[in-house]
Amino acid sequence: MTTREITAARQDFRLVPAALSLWLGALAGLLFGWWAALAGGIVTMLAASFLLWRRPAGSSAGGSGWVARFRGSRWRSGLFGVLLAGLVLAGPLTIRLFRAEHDPLRELAARGTSVTLRVVVAGRPKPVHSAGYADQPSSARLVVVPADVLQAEAAGGDGRVTVGSGGRVVLIAPFQQWSDLLPGQEVTSEGKLAPPRGADLTVAAVYVRGPPVNPGSAPWWQRAAESLRGGLRQASSGLSADAAGLLPGLVAGDISGLSPQVQREFTAAGMSHLMAVSGSQFAIVAGVVLLLLRILRLGPRLSALLTGLALTGFVVFVGAEPSVLRAAVMGGVGLLAMALGRRRSALPALAIAVCVLVVFDPATAVSFGFTLSVLATGGLVLLAPRWAGALIRRGVPAGFADGLAIPVAAFVVTAPVIAGMAGAISVVSIVANILAAPVVAPATVLGVVAAMLSTFWPAAAGWSAWLAGPEADWLVLLARHASRAPGAVLSWPSGWWGGFLALVAVGVLVLALHHRRLRVGLAVVLVCVLLAVVPVQVIAPAWPPAHWSFVACDVGQGDAAVLATADSGRAVVVDTGPEPGPADECLTRLGVDRVPLLVLSHLHADHIGGLDSVLAGRSVGAVAVGPGRMPGWAWRQVAEVTTHRGVPLLELAPGQRLDWPGLSVQVLGPREVSTRQLDDTDGTVINNASVVLKAVTAAGRVLLPGDVEFDAQGELLAADTDLHAEVLKVPHHGSRYSLPGFFAAVAPRIAVISVGAGNRYGHPSKSTVDTLTADGALVARTDSGGDTAVVADAQGPEVVRRGG
Repeated sequence: MTTREITAARQDFRLVPAALSLWLGALAGLLFGWWAALAGGIVTMLAASFLLWRRPAGSSAGGSGWVARFRGSRWRSGLFGVLLAGLVLAGPLTIRLFRAEHDPLRELAARGTSVTLRVVVAGRPKPVHSAGYADQPSSARLVVVPADVLQAEAAGGDGRVTVGSGGRVVLIAPFQQWSDLLPGQEVTSEGKLAPPRGADLTVAAVYVRGPPVNPGSAPWWQRAAESLRGGLRQASSGLSADAAGLLPGLVAGDISGLSPQVQREFTAAGMSHLMAVSGSQFAIVAGVVLLLLRILRLGPRLSALLTGLALTGFVVFVGAEPSVLRAAVMGGVGLLAMALGRRRSALPALAIAVCVLVVFDPATAVSFGFTLSVLATGGLVLLAPRWAGALIRRGVPAGFADGLAIPVAAFVVTAPVIAGMAGAISVVSIVANILAAPVVAPATVLGVVAAMLSTFWPAAAGWSAWLAGPEADWLVLLARHASRAPGAVLSWPSGWWGGFLALVAVGVLVLALHHRRLRVGLAVVLVCVLLAVVPVQVIAPAWPPAHWSFVACDVGQGDAAVLATADSGRAVVVDTGPEPGPADECLTRLGVDRVPLLVLSHLHADHIGGLDSVLAGRSVGAVAVGPGRMPGWAWRQVAEVTTHRGVPLLELAPGQRLDWPGLSVQVLGPREVSTRQLDDTDGTVINNASVVLKAVTAAGRVLLPGDVEFDAQGELLAADTDLHAEVLKVPHHGSRYSLPGFFAAVAPRIAVISVGAGNRYGHPSKSTVDTLTADGALVARTDSGGDTAVVADAQGPEVVRRGG
C-alpha cells in the first residue's frame, strides 16, 4: 500500500484499545511483577464492562453522550476485544509471569549455583563484540544463546539435585564452540548461574565455559535456512569487504561478516534499521511474489496461500525476532483479507499482530526492536499519509512526497524511544534514509535471489550478488559520509526522562509545523539559534583548538596519539586504539586526512584494533612497527590490513630521525629486545619491546614511550638516553609498572594518560598519578577529559580538553 492508498482507506481503530491493554499490561507485569499484570487485567475488564452494559442516567435505551458512543455498533466489537484482552491479561499472561518469577532457578541464580542443564536452543546465537586489550584480539569472544530448559540439575550437599524448572535462560558461552548452534537443537551445558539482567521472562543467566555436550540435530528447516544464509555469504564474498558484510545483513539480518566500524557508521547515520529485518523486507518479498503470481494469472486465494508460504519460509530464513514476527503476522492478516475478499486495513492488522505476539511471548512487550517496529509502522499508517497528502497539495510530485513523508514519520515516532535508549539522536537520519530508499528494494530482491540460487547454481548466485554490490556500496558510502557530518549525532539524556524530553520536543515540533503562527515562531527561534551557534562552531569552532601540536585521542582503554605537522590536515599518528571507530573519529574531528606515517608502538590489541578504520579514506604514506612480531595473530592482522589497503609496512630502529615541516621525530627505543619475544606472548615482554619516540613540536618536546615497563625504562636510563620532554604520554595507561626515576628523567610539565573510564585493570594507578603530581606535572586523562590536546602558548605548552 502506498501512503495515498492508506489515506483513501478509512482507518479502523476498534482493535487498538485491546492491543494497548495487552501490551501495557504485560509491560507492567514484567517491570513491576505479576500482580501488576493481574491488576491491569482486572481494571481493563471492569472498564470494558462499564462501557458495554452501563446505561447512562436520564438517557434513552440507546443512551447518549460519550458512553453511548462507545456502546454504538461500530465500537461494540472493539469493547468486546478489550474485555477479552483483560481476561487474557488477568489469566494466562499473569500465570506465565508468576511462574517465571517463582522458577526455582531464580533462587539458585541468586546464590551463583553451578548447574547442568539440558536445553533447547530458542534463537540464533548472538555474538558479543568487545574491544581488544593486550594480547586479546578485538572480536567476538562470547555468544548469548537463548534457550528453554528441559532438565536441570544443581550442585547440592549430597551431589546433584534435580530442579523442576521449565523456564527460559540465556547461555553466555565461548564464541568458537557455540556460535554454530541452530534454533531447535537440544544441548547439555554446564555452567554457573547468575541473576538475569533484563526485565523479561528469563529466569537465569548461565556462564558456560566448555563446549556444548551431546548436541542434538536441528530441525530440517533450520538447517536449510542456515544453508541459504551460508550460500548468501559465499555469493557475496566477491564484493568489496564492506558490501560483502552488508548484503547478508540487508537480506537476512546476518551481520556476522560486517565490520564494527560499518555498524557504528550505520548507527550514527540512523540507518541501522536496514540491517534489522522488519516490515520493509516483508513488503518487498511479498510484493515480488504477488507480482509473479499475478503474471501467472492465479486467483486471489491461491496467490494468498502461496505468498503466505513464501513469507513463512522468509521468517525461518531470517530468524524469528520480535520485529520479524510483527511483520509476519501483519502480512498474514493482509493475505487473509485478500483471500476472503475483504478490504485490507493496516491498523487492525497492526493491532492483531501486537495482541498475538504479546500473548505468544509476553517478553515481546519489553523488546526495543518490537517497540520501534510497531511505532514505525504506526507512523507509516497514521502520519505519513496525511503529510504526503499535504505535500502533494502544495505541488510536490507524489513519489517524492511519499519518499519524504515515510522517513520523517518514522523518525518522529521512534526518536523518543531511541533517545531514551541510546542517549543520542541522529540528526542526519531523515536525509540518509531518503537517499538510501531507492536502492534497498533492488538490493533485497537480488540478495534473496542469490540465497535461493546458491543451493543449486552457485555461479548464478554470485552474479545476482554482484548486481547487488553497487547498491550495498552506495549504502556503505552514504552511512560513512552521513556519520562523519558535523553534528551528525546529537547527545541526549538517556533513560525514561530523556525519552520523555524527546517526546515533548517532537510534539512541539509537530504542533509548530501544523500551525502557521507557530511555524513562524519556530523559524525565528531556529534562525536565532543558527546565528548564535553557526558562527561560533564554523568560523571559530571549539574543536580542534587553534595551533594544536599533540592530541591524545579518547579511544577508551587503549592508545591513539596524533602529532601535527605544519601542513594543515597532515599529521603523524601513533597507535590506533582497541577497536575500529574512535581513532578514526578523532582524526576526522581534527581534520586529518593525510598521514605520512602511522606508527604502531607494539602489537597489543589496544594499540592496533583501529588500524583498518584509520587507513580507510585517508592517504597514508606507511605503517611502521618495531622489531616485535608477537602476538602472532596481531602481526598477521597488521600485515593483512596493510596489504589490503596497499600501504607499505616498514620497521623502525633506534637512532632513526624522521622530519616533516614543523615536526621532528626521533626513535629512542627499544634499546634491546628479548629473544623470548620471538616465541613468547608474555604481555610484559611485548610491552617492553614498544617503540619509544621523542617528537619535537611547536608546543615543545613530546615523549611517546608506548607501554614500556620496568625493564625497558631501566635500559633507557642505563643508556643515558635524553628523555627530557615537556609532555609525556604516560606509559601503559598509567599502570604502576613505572620507575620514579623514569618520570624524574622526563620531568614533564604535562602528563597525559590515555585510559578507559571504569576499566577493570585499575588504571591509572594512584601511586603513578601521585608521583607525577609530586614532580610538578599537570596530569590530564582521556577518561575524564575526552580528547586531550597540547597547544603552543607563550608561557609553554597548554592543555585543552574536548570533553571537560
